[in-house]
Amino acid sequence: MLFKKETYVERRRRLREIVGDGLIILFGNNDAPMNYPANAYKFRQDSSFLYFFGQHRDGLVGIVDADTGRETLYGNEIDIEDIVWYGSVTSVKEMAEECGCNDGCEPLSRLYDVVDQAVKQKRRVHFLPPYRHDTMIQLQDLLHIHPAEQRAKASVDLIKAVVSLRSVKSAEEIAEMDRAAAIGYKMHTAAMQLCRPGVTEQYICGVLSGIAQSYGCITSFQSIVTQHGEIMHGYPSTAPLQEGRLFLCDCGAETNENYCSDNTRTSPVGGRFTQKQRDIYNIVVDCHDLALSVTRPGTRWWDVHFDVCRLMTNRLKDLGLMRGDTEEAVRAGAHALFLPHGLGHMMGMDVHDMEGLGQTYVGFDDETRPNLTQFGTNALRMGRRLEEGFVVTDEPGIYFIPQLIDLWRKEGTNAEFLCFDKIEEYKDFGGIRIEDDVLVTADGCRFLGDNNLIPYKADDVEAYMASIEQ
Repeated sequence: MLFKKETYVERRRRLREIVGDGLIILFGNNDAPMNYPANAYKFRQDSSFLYFFGQHRDGLVGIVDADTGRETLYGNEIDIEDIVWYGSVTSVKEMAEECGCNDGCEPLSRLYDVVDQAVKQKRRVHFLPPYRHDTMIQLQDLLHIHPAEQRAKASVDLIKAVVSLRSVKSAEEIAEMDRAAAIGYKMHTAAMQLCRPGVTEQYICGVLSGIAQSYGCITSFQSIVTQHGEIMHGYPSTAPLQEGRLFLCDCGAETNENYCSDNTRTSPVGGRFTQKQRDIYNIVVDCHDLALSVTRPGTRWWDVHFDVCRLMTNRLKDLGLMRGDTEEAVRAGAHALFLPHGLGHMMGMDVHDMEGLGQTYVGFDDETRPNLTQFGTNALRMGRRLEEGFVVTDEPGIYFIPQLIDLWRKEGTNAEFLCFDKIEEYKDFGGIRIEDDVLVTADGCRFLGDNNLIPYKADDVEAYMASIEQ
């Protein structure tokens, strides 16, 4: 376990207190076969289970009784055949003791009896929205709820409790995220070193994965490594890098305890930006830095996003790509032709922290509700007010998506604000994104891994790439 026993005991105590009553079920993950049962994907524990119980073994379920205070770890002990192949492991009893479960452990078969009894007593049974099909089957067996109905019937009280606890990072968690950021720095600087004509996207992606794994980690998501930066999730191809193009790398590391990093850098293949590239790149830098300058407790991230959109619109007007009143253009969503996503998202044990619990609970609250109808604005993952201890990503971008440009021009979408003739000149430009992970502090913010800041100012990027070649 990463933290001392008392950390997990306190987390579960606070969970019981916030939920109030009922039986709380927290499912750990099981092994996931890749192409046949014995050939599984690398095991990755469920983040909420790990947060409250700290154990990495597959096949575990935690029960927290909010009425009685009893906490039990359910799981089957391994047998001699498992030991022959995988060696001795910590027993379920020892794991329950390690994380301070006051009611010890039970075999999985007993879980059904406990849940059945709670249902018969008409007690509330809380579970989080499942995302793996084997968990859905377990839930169906336990509570007789069809998988198609399980997300809708998940406990909102439990979701809100988990979000409230996991959103604010402790000093111990921040230290682990700084470690993830330091590994991310090694990954991104390696990508910049390899950003040369003839090197393939796929090769660079493989190197990044190897760096993450060599530090006992995995990548925190499928790495985006591409010369087509206009594609939001441009996964690597066998294409070699070409002189003069832009290379976008969005990747991060996940530590063995599931804490993540997530950065994006856009580098010029060959080491130098063209003036056209630099003009757009500097807009993205200034948007990135604007967000940093206003990030502090109490700031509403929704407002930061739209401040960035206004700055971007004004600067694109200077280049002749947009026109008209800035406020009206942003209100109409004209800027979303260039920025079809939100400014950032929460970070933690998941790269999009707790997104599986429902983005309206994680990134929004009663004060700030998502706009699910307007293009671009509907992709905001975060809008709520910041609190000390939050970790968010700051990731503005400008993208020239040929098919979207053609569609908006054909349909006349926001034609009063968009200079389509000028935009045509950028249809082969690609895209630029700059992303950093930011910890909200008492009086502002700081980069995670701030002693290992990946170069992002245009001059610094060029200088770093030139120093590699020397």
